[in-house]
Amino acid sequence: MKTAIIVIFLIISVILAIVVMMQEGKGGGLVSTPANTETYWGKNKGKSKEAILGKITAVLGVLYMILALLLSSKFI
Repeated sequence: MKTAIIVIFLIISVILAIVVMMQEGKGGGLVSTPANTETYWGKNKGKSKEAILGKITAVLGVLYMILALLLSSKFI
């Protein structure tokens, strides 16, 4: 049982690292202005690639933390 959880933990770790590296940086410096949100992509943020990657990152992060706590506990 513990071996299976460790394997799942390692797989989630690798996938989480890849998903985080696929995301673009948030800081645009002087180039980013509030007017940039009025574009088509600014209005449809929920369906963009960045939004999907953000949701995947959040889910994988929660799973990572749960498995880390589970592995560090004495219940397994």
